[in-house]
Amino acid sequence: MAREIDEAFIDEAIERYQRIDAQLADFTRACAGMEVSVRSPDGLVEVIVTLAGAIRDVKIDDQLLGRGAREVSTSVRLAVTAAADAAQWARSKLQAETFADYLPVRRG
Repeated sequence: MAREIDEAFIDEAIERYQRIDAQLADFTRACAGMEVSVRSPDGLVEVIVTLAGAIRDVKIDDQLLGRGAREVSTSVRLAVTAAADAAQWARSKLQAETFADYLPVRRG
């Protein structure tokens, strides 16, 4: 017995896919273009990172340059780690807003 093909359903599914694909492209562009700026706890290092995770700039306060290598390393590491966390948080928030119309896929 042959199954009937519901062409309207297929057309609708293709249109939904194309809308999601366009939203995903917009989301990806937005993540590459949006930035967050984070400072180290001592305030002497600032890291600017995109929501996509690319570091755009690292600014080191002159006060840090006279300190030991260990202290400089710690300030830079803490700022970079905080920037990565902030970028991930902002990306998740933008993703939730961008795809708010779509229910998450549930397993099980």
